[in-house]
Amino acid sequence: MATTAPTLIRLHRKSRVLELGWGDGRRVELPCEYLRVFSPSAELRGHGLPEPMLIGGKREVGIARIEPVGNYAVRLVFDDGHDSGLYSWDAFDELAREYRANWQRYLQRLAEVGMSRERDVVKLAALVGHYTPPPKR
Repeated sequence: MATTAPTLIRLHRKSRVLELGWGDGRRVELPCEYLRVFSPSAELRGHGLPEPMLIGGKREVGIARIEPVGNYAVRLVFDDGHDSGLYSWDAFDELAREYRANWQRYLQRLAEVGMSRERDVVKLAALVGHYTPPPKR
C-alpha cells in the first residue's frame, strides 16, 4: 500500500495515547492499550492467524520508548516489556482506519472467554465448548 510517513508522532504519557498526524491533515489518537493488544509482532499475530492472539490486562499499559526503524517504521517499547512489534506506516494507517471495528471485536472476544482489560486470566468455565482437541494421527 505504501502509506506516507506520519509527519507527527507524539506520545501523551499521562493519557496513554499516541497521536499521529499525516501531511494531508489527518490526525488520529490511538490508545497505548490498543496498540499493545494489536501489535503487529509475530508473538501476537502468529503465522496466518485470522485474529491476533487474545491478551487482556493491558488497560494501564504505556509506551516507554519509540525507536525509529529506518524510514518505514517505529518500534514501540511498552512498559510491560513487549518490544517486538514494528509499526510500519501501513500498519499505523490500518490500525487507525480499523480502530472502531477492531476495538469492538477485541472487547467481544475478551467477554467470550471471561477475560478483561484489567486481568489476563481466563475463567475456565468460559472455555467450556471453546476447546477443540487436535485430530488424532
